[in-house]
Amino acid sequence: MSKVRAAVFASGTGSNFEAIMKEKIPGCDITFLVCDQPDAKVIDKANYFDVPTFVFSAKDYPSKQAYERVLVDKLQEAGVTWIFLAGYMRMIGKMLLDVYEERIINIHPSLLPAFPGKDAIGQAVEAGVGKTGVTVHYVDSGMDSGPIIAQEELEMFPDETIETLKKRIQKVEHRLYPRVIKDLMLKD
Repeated sequence: MSKVRAAVFASGTGSNFEAIMKEKIPGCDITFLVCDQPDAKVIDKANYFDVPTFVFSAKDYPSKQAYERVLVDKLQEAGVTWIFLAGYMRMIGKMLLDVYEERIINIHPSLLPAFPGKDAIGQAVEAGVGKTGVTVHYVDSGMDSGPIIAQEELEMFPDETIETLKKRIQKVEHRLYPRVIKDLMLKD
């Protein structure tokens, strides 16, 4: 069985990247990291796992299409056939969506369709909802609007803070995302 070659896109600390790497998912090699923040901690994690990294700043390109063209070229050179978004804080544009149709997935810290976009954890705490959770979904042209692959629910505590909820959500993410990726790789 040949292995899928995948890239992770991340913008921050890389805790989901690290969870995926530690899982050593059968049938899947993470062969590339794309990061749009030159000072992101995920870059150190990629170096630790010996994963080649492409770091860019969107402001260095005249348009989204321009930097996505570069990304597509880099990904294709690396033989990447799947993309896993893990805290990547940019909308995916048409160029990447066309090349990697139904092969880009994202993890989001809410029970979509509730609280799409940035600061979903803060939105949930502010709204005082009774439950929230984690969603893994396919990426489409909308904001966290692609078809849902899996969700896991968390009850909100009466004294929930952004910090306590973030820790609980991350525990779920670190277990759920590798499991979903493994299930998808078994079907691929």
